[in-house]
Amino acid sequence: MKLIATVAALCLALAANAAQANEPTEKDAIAMAERGAALIKSKGKDEMMKLINAKHPDYVQGALYVDLRDIKTGIVLAHPYNPSIVGKDLTDVPDANGKKYRREIIELAAAKGKGWVDYQYKNPTTGKIEPKTTYILRVDDVVLEAGIYKK
Repeated sequence: MKLIATVAALCLALAANAAQANEPTEKDAIAMAERGAALIKSKGKDEMMKLINAKHPDYVQGALYVDLRDIKTGIVLAHPYNPSIVGKDLTDVPDANGKKYRREIIELAAAKGKGWVDYQYKNPTTGKIEPKTTYILRVDDVVLEAGIYKK
């Protein structure tokens, strides 16, 4: 019985590690945003918007995805999981903790062109509000946002 319990515990530990290994990382978020930036530079933001809205696998991979915002107006230009916010300025709408993270995203993009912003957001794979960190990357007059959920 001890051997079975030990094997079972080992299998659970390996499964947990495998699940964590499949979770997207900060490097994955940066790479996805940079892919989007390259596409915008070569084909334009309209093409990027189409691919995001179509949930193209280069820009939407489960809980890791890119969305696009106008840096001047704050208006969401494309979002793969929440099309109801496209065309809206939610700059001063706070997260669950009252943080105006969208304002922070725009200010960081304008000042530095790239960086990370932490906030609370609904995870599309779990349906729960979870801590998230998002890499933002400015390309001309738009901001690409690719974030990962923290466990």
